[in-house]
Amino acid sequence: MDGLAVVVALAILVVVTLAKGVRTVPQGYKHIVQRLGKYHVTLNPGLNFIIPYIDAVAYKLTTKDIVLDIPSQEVITEDNAVIIANAVAYINIVSPEKAVYGVENYTFAIQNLVQTALRSIVGEMALDSALSSRDQIKAKLKAAISDDIADWGITLKTVEIQDINPSMTMQQAMEEQAAAERQRRAAVTKAEGEKQAAILEADGRLEASRRDAQAQVVLAKASGAAITLVSEAVGDQDLPVLYLLGEKYADALVKLSTSNNAKTVVLPADLPQALRGILNKV
Repeated sequence: MDGLAVVVALAILVVVTLAKGVRTVPQGYKHIVQRLGKYHVTLNPGLNFIIPYIDAVAYKLTTKDIVLDIPSQEVITEDNAVIIANAVAYINIVSPEKAVYGVENYTFAIQNLVQTALRSIVGEMALDSALSSRDQIKAKLKAAISDDIADWGITLKTVEIQDINPSMTMQQAMEEQAAAERQRRAAVTKAEGEKQAAILEADGRLEASRRDAQAQVVLAKASGAAITLVSEAVGDQDLPVLYLLGEKYADALVKLSTSNNAKTVVLPADLPQALRGILNKV
């Protein structure tokens, strides 16, 4: 029995030893092996062998692209405006041993590096330029951090600006400014309209006055011609003239009697004598 137990124990030890010495690395990953606490080798995907009890797999890293979310932060622009900006970075680990031994926590380090570079880049831009120049910020951001993370065995595939918006106080101030600008434009438009209307009205009055004056001239000329013709026709006879004056006088009395302001119309007792008096004065 004792011999059988020893054999069983040895068999178990052999199986455990073989299991510790054989490592299978899945596709898309690499394993970092340490020998007695010191970096020894990087295991590639597939079947690998290590020395049991001496070698140990210390780290398992992915070789697939990693998406790092860069938290939102407040950034001050060149013109002292506060905006909220965040980003997303796509990285790939090309040298796992550098990523493990070159920096304590590469994800945290890259996030802080992107945030710092983003503050620096936006800080050199005005608010309007920062809000409308995502591609420019992206290019500068990638150039700023690519060399730094290359020392850690990491490649920056791309970095994208997710959101870059004014802070709540800035948005409120911008909305108030836009509203004031709209009111100013409306006031200018209204003033221009009133000015044009006044000009058109004045032009209309001027044209009407000009036409009235021309009409008065035409009427005066017509009246003069008519008087001349009548004078030539009647000669020394006053009856036709009395007839014409009486007709005009009667028309004037009719208009006077139909006027809204007319209260009492007084007619002369001797109309022909009154007309002769007017004629004598003329």
